[in-house]
Amino acid sequence: MPASQRPVPSDTRRRQPTQERAQRTIEAIFEATAQIVESDGEAALTTNKVARRAGFSIGTLYQYFPSKEAILLAMIQRERRRVMDRLQALMQAAVAEQRPVQAVLADLVHLLVESFGSGPRSRRAMIRLAWRLDHHEDITQALREASEHHAVALIALKDPALRAPDPTLMFVATRAVMGVIRSASLEDSPLLGTPAFEAELVRLVWGLLRLEPPAADPVAPAKAGSAPGAAPGRL
Repeated sequence: MPASQRPVPSDTRRRQPTQERAQRTIEAIFEATAQIVESDGEAALTTNKVARRAGFSIGTLYQYFPSKEAILLAMIQRERRRVMDRLQALMQAAVAEQRPVQAVLADLVHLLVESFGSGPRSRRAMIRLAWRLDHHEDITQALREASEHHAVALIALKDPALRAPDPTLMFVATRAVMGVIRSASLEDSPLLGTPAFEAELVRLVWGLLRLEPPAADPVAPAKAGSAPGAAPGRL
């Protein structure tokens, strides 16, 4: 089979929304899904309910998605791609403007918290569902991609206070931040979206990225026979 005709495994839609009307149908399906998850929970989600809430027949829905799982995964994939695009744009602008690293980290953390944890109730419900349903391989690939982009951008910022962003450092930094956001999201923590929560994440990342200050010179040993704290030259 020619490569152009092979199915793409990560694409769960049966029909591609190539026209404006089809795109509106997709958006209506996504919005109806989010509303049901928020009001009734994931367990109550069915394709029939989604179709009724969106105002379509079940046949219309099935033209685009074969199951409720396909709808959810398509929503997750679309949102992840949107976030990755925003992250890349943020880092490119930071490099072009040569912004201070800590200011860049604050913007980066805010974007990640906003995208993967906070927001209105309907959005937070969908985010929690996405964390529970998402495929580990997809998450790993997204983190790897983000880590590589951020490492390149940090090097381009040319800040002498930064450590060299090697793969080990970037792995720990990205997983630390996303692990905290994931835990807060799944716990539906009220801390999400607060300035204090984001400030602590910035401190966490900055503590990992910055060079440690040089060690202070050791205190010269006291002269033999001198008492601790005695003035120099006095016995």
